Amino acid sequence: MTVPALEAEALGKRFGRRADWALRDCSFRLPAGRVCAVAGPNGAGKSTLLALATGLLAPTEGTVRVLGTDPATARPRVGFVDQSKPLYPQLTVAETLHMGADLNPGRWDPDTARRVVDGGDLDPGKRIRSLSGGQRTRVALALALGKRPELLLLDEPMADLDPLARHELMGVLMSQAAAHGTTIVMSSHVVAELEDSCDHLLLVGGGRVRLAGEIDDLLAAHSRVVAPAGTGLAPHEVVESRTTGRQLSALLRPAGPLPADWRTGTPSLEELVLSYLRNPAATAPAAAPETTEAAA
Repeated sequence: MTVPALEAEALGKRFGRRADWALRDCSFRLPAGRVCAVAGPNGAGKSTLLALATGLLAPTEGTVRVLGTDPATARPRVGFVDQSKPLYPQLTVAETLHMGADLNPGRWDPDTARRVVDGGDLDPGKRIRSLSGGQRTRVALALALGKRPELLLLDEPMADLDPLARHELMGVLMSQAAAHGTTIVMSSHVVAELEDSCDHLLLVGGGRVRLAGEIDDLLAAHSRVVAPAGTGLAPHEVVESRTTGRQLSALLRPAGPLPADWRTGTPSLEELVLSYLRNPAATAPAAAPETTEAAA
């Protein structure tokens, strides 16, 4: 069996004995070679999850394994871009890339790093402290991709980029994944920027993994339905339902054929995510035994 890129079992993190849990009882399995969206609202635990995977935080309970080993051992094979983009402000862009090469002997890919930086038309002699937020993001991504990682963890990577730069850098990331089989895990609270690029989902809400698995499988397991108000939805598993006037709208997991007089369709990823977040009591679908990728 292929070693998963990222695997957690009953993972939890609490800051201080009396503090609320930032993350609790999270179990999932992310296969290698996927582009994974970690979605959820601000404060849901996405950043904590990625910090645990990088080894920057230690779990309060449970375990996390990265590329088949512990996060500290896997670190040379992992790239990480934190949402704050911490870089040395006194260094120039060129000096920062030289530092990346020195810190990653035998792994450094100068062409990839330079291509990311050149795409933003950055002056190599410019100091980091004088760059805009979007320009710093480019340099941070250049460092992470230049390392040629097997697993790339990105915490809100596109938050300070304009739409054109976001589209271009997404293309760079997808090229990296296709060319080198890199597993990419990127968090965002903006589902729309992930929908066209990612094939796997970890939905985090209230410090727990609410939904996990291949996006196509998750969408296929749900239906968006419209029926007359008062229509009974049993025996189907209802994720969310709302009645407006004479119309009932619902997102559900069918337990069998749906009535012919209902209007039905496949939900978008954003509709799926929002429905589960609006109903914390909704249970996730069980993964098929032969393709078990994750469990919430």
